[in-house]
Parts: sequence; structure tokens; C-alpha cells
Amino acid sequence: MRSLLALSCATLLLSVCPTAGEIEKRTFVIANSPNDYGVDQCLASGAACGAAAAAAYCKSKHFSAAGSYGRINRDEITGAVRTSASCGRRGCDEFVAIECRR
Repeated sequence: MRSLLALSCATLLLSVCPTAGEIEKRTFVIANSPNDYGVDQCLASGAACGAAAAAAYCKSKHFSAAGSYGRINRDEITGAVRTSASCGRRGCDEFVAIECRR
């Protein structure tokens, strides 16, 4: 009976607790501001040239690496971003999503 109880507890703990193989991920949404270096285009297109910028951003947030990055549609962002109806004369900012991994 004790071994059955111990086996049940062990199974429950393994199913609830994360394992060492799981990777923590977090997605950051940032404004994709144009600059003279073209980094904004590299990040937005998901091109290889944006990898260094995405990695540096993730490291600044205490993550070890960038998993993916690219342009994100306004429809995918909830609440905190102005809708196109309320954008100014210069238009609306574009946004990039950077997935960081720990």
C-alpha cells in the first residue's frame, strides 16, 4: 500500500513540476522604429541580419538567446497599442515580436 501511495505521489510531482529539458520562453513586443542602419528591416522581415539585434535584446532582459523574431500584426496585440483609427498623421508604428529563451 505504501509503495502504491509513493508511486502515485511521484507520478503527480513529475506531471506538475517542469523538467530540466523544458525551456522558458517569453515574447516581447517592441516598436519597430526605423533607423539609418536598417536593423528595423532585418528584425521585421525575420532575416538573418536581425539575429544579433534580437539576441542583444534578449540578453538585456536576462535571457540567454533569441528564439524567433519578426513583424507582428496589430490584430495580434491586445489592449496597449493604438488602433489604426487613432494613429497620428505620420501613420502608425509597426511592431516586432522577439521570442526570448532562458
